[in-house]
Amino acid sequence: MKAAVIYWTGTGNTEAMAQAVKEGLVKAGAEADLLQFSDLTPDEALSKYDRLALGCPAMGGEQLEEGEVEPFFTELEGKLQGRKLALFGSYGWGDGQWMRDWAERAQAAGAVLVGGEGLIANEAPDDDALDACQDLGQDLARL
Repeated sequence: MKAAVIYWTGTGNTEAMAQAVKEGLVKAGAEADLLQFSDLTPDEALSKYDRLALGCPAMGGEQLEEGEVEPFFTELEGKLQGRKLALFGSYGWGDGQWMRDWAERAQAAGAVLVGGEGLIANEAPDDDALDACQDLGQDLARL
């Protein structure tokens, strides 16, 4: 089983979460690559990987990053039926609405979403949040 952890980060917080998700995948026996959204196309992601973990912090009014993440996910969205997927990201304001919206879009597209509403961390992820990220990776690998 091969997985991709694909993320966008502005401050490094979501990158730290992505690394922990990858560690969890590897710990559970998966082969995992750590990539940024600009490293591949949605079609490449779907053709090369069995499972995807996508990470994006909250931006602006609690939305996905508009330059790379939103276009990538919009293209991917129609092709998620039955795909195993995990979502994660960090935020500094609000209450996580961007993640709930993202998870709802993924589920409406037919994705098999690990972790329900996605995993969020307020600001820099602490040890508990990083442990939760590793757990998310393991859960994705075992799904």
